[in-house]
Amino acid sequence: MNVAVIGTGYVGLVVGACLAKTGNSVICADVDGEKIKQLKDDRIPIHEPGLEPLVAENQAAGRLTFTTDVGAAVAASEIVFIAVGTPSDEDGSADLQHVLSVAETIGDNMNSPKVVITKSTVPVGTAEKVRAAIAARTSTSFHVCSNPEFLKEGAAVDDFMKPDRVVVGVESEEATKILTELYGPFVRTGNPLIFMDVRSAELTKYAANAMLATRISFMNQVAELCEKVGADVNLVRKGVGSDSRIGPAFLFPGPGYGGSCFPKDVRALLKTGAEVGVSLDLLESVEIVNERQKQKLLGKVKDALGGDISGKSVAVWGLAFKAETDDMRESPAIPLIEGLLDAGAKVRAYDPVAEGNAERIFGERIDYGKNEYDVLDGADALVIVTEWLAFRNPDFGKMKTLMRQPVIVDGRNLYEPAKLRDMGFTYRAFGRP
Repeated sequence: MNVAVIGTGYVGLVVGACLAKTGNSVICADVDGEKIKQLKDDRIPIHEPGLEPLVAENQAAGRLTFTTDVGAAVAASEIVFIAVGTPSDEDGSADLQHVLSVAETIGDNMNSPKVVITKSTVPVGTAEKVRAAIAARTSTSFHVCSNPEFLKEGAAVDDFMKPDRVVVGVESEEATKILTELYGPFVRTGNPLIFMDVRSAELTKYAANAMLATRISFMNQVAELCEKVGADVNLVRKGVGSDSRIGPAFLFPGPGYGGSCFPKDVRALLKTGAEVGVSLDLLESVEIVNERQKQKLLGKVKDALGGDISGKSVAVWGLAFKAETDDMRESPAIPLIEGLLDAGAKVRAYDPVAEGNAERIFGERIDYGKNEYDVLDGADALVIVTEWLAFRNPDFGKMKTLMRQPVIVDGRNLYEPAKLRDMGFTYRAFGRP
């Protein structure tokens, strides 16, 4: 099939490369000329495991091309994915200006019947706005569908190639037939391809992310309770997660969720509820708990260092909001580091891939290390923000020798408290004695 993907961010680039892998002819279009130039040279502007070789392989095979001519990409394709950003407005609503701008471009270049698919995360009713924007500029027939993405950053390629499920909102038998063929190679093992009405598909993505965000905030509150009553949240988590009705996923306490999806989607769902008169009290609490959780790392650092951290040197391991990505959108590292700097502390940080994005946020206000041990030299405390595998089994003896004070504030509960205590470390984690 001839496919156009408009937008080459995390979602669009993965969608385009994976669809090309199954033999489709895919054109990825973006108005960012510099990004397109990099992609043509097989240089990926984001860190996503497995994506770079996938792009290179399919470009070399001629199945994947990149262009800044969005109109030409639309004209050459029978299926058009809209995968541009939908950032939060100040009131929490999703900003649809880029989505609707693409819809207008599609309408202007509609030279044959097409299936138009919103892949961007968009609120209920967006497909109708897309349909109206296209119809205002063409008399050619078309179909508008919703196909929300469920890609985890750091595992996006695997998630697309081997999905738990594919959700598609359709309103015509013809679109159903075309998308059944397009997604057939990805659901051969029996994982469901679920067709539903468009509005239900649009809401499904928000509901799924809101549920996961709720589990995270719930466990962060349980961790706080554990600290007060002397329980161990790791043991509680195992006991709760062994219940088949609950399961173990997303029950890890930590410094709060971040990234491009959970914060934005919770806010957008709250906004949708407010617009139709539904009070989503539970999600309001989820958001409050998460924002409060992001301040707790700073509090634990101050507590471990006696309150006053002015002039102290604090090392930070991890800057991205999660491991296996360079994405720092709403990362817990941001309020932590800003709080440390405001309190007069000096910060040295290390992240395997996110340093470039961190420099755009912090500039020269913090120092960056060449590796995880480099930032420990003379440090009064270490704070672990991101759960990179390289941080899970470090050389504690070397760490203690390098640090001025052997203090670890573990935002990801990577280590055993008893072991660290026996080695002479002051150790703080979430929900652990």
